[in-house]
Amino acid sequence: MIKQINRKAIRMNKHMRVRKSIFGTASRPRLAIFRSLNHIYAQVINDELGVTLVAASSLDPEFKAANLAGGNIEGAQKVGELVGKRAQEKGVSKVVFDRGGNIYHGRIAALAQAAREAGLDF
Repeated sequence: MIKQINRKAIRMNKHMRVRKSIFGTASRPRLAIFRSLNHIYAQVINDELGVTLVAASSLDPEFKAANLAGGNIEGAQKVGELVGKRAQEKGVSKVVFDRGGNIYHGRIAALAQAAREAGLDF
């Protein structure tokens, strides 16, 4: 019998390996990405205090006003622009990128590129 692959468990193991070395500080917070089947979420987190400084997702009202879907590359780019713009407003320009155990490809790469273009440095 062929054993079924648990992709969520594999992603979580990768994420835990990455999180051992990535830590957000006050001067350089962590840009964490979560990708679901239909939506994408991005947060800028200060791990020292355990607080989220900025968040953006494909469920935000600003995103819905643009009539985009969260499960495609254009939607991920819009979320990257939103999180970059909001981080700049809070005075955050340098971050550490946490891809959340996902492969740096497709929606994850599009969000990262849009965040860089919006002014975040990582």
